[in-house]
Amino acid sequence: MTTEVPNTGTSSRTLSDPAYQAFLALRTVFTVAPIVFGLDKFANLLTDWPGYLASWINDIVPGSGQDAMYAVGVIEIVAGIAVALVPRYGGLLVAAWLAGIIVNLLTIPGFYDVALRDFGLLVAALALSRLAMKYPPGRHGS
Repeated sequence: MTTEVPNTGTSSRTLSDPAYQAFLALRTVFTVAPIVFGLDKFANLLTDWPGYLASWINDIVPGSGQDAMYAVGVIEIVAGIAVALVPRYGGLLVAAWLAGIIVNLLTIPGFYDVALRDFGLLVAALALSRLAMKYPPGRHGS
């Protein structure tokens, strides 16, 4: 059974459309994950987040590494909300944020595998932004 979503633009919008499914999957993940990880910057339940901060960055930001993680958490929460509301630009915001994380991780010996994973996430965030151009908010039921 296909669930039709009103088509007000040039592309078909159905839940059976593979491109639309990919868009929804990416939009969901890039909404939820940044918000969850952002909130965890305040609790450190998933990991010790200040351990992922390069010493040179810690030296230039005011306060402690944990203080920096509070700011990071706020930015990540905002990025997740941006993806939920305007995925075309939210995806670009997440991609830019991931680029900064990658630079940070590449300057910490032993974190290259995490930087590579984050590069994959950056590409996925760019894909979300591109797909959002085909499925703009308000024009497909989201």
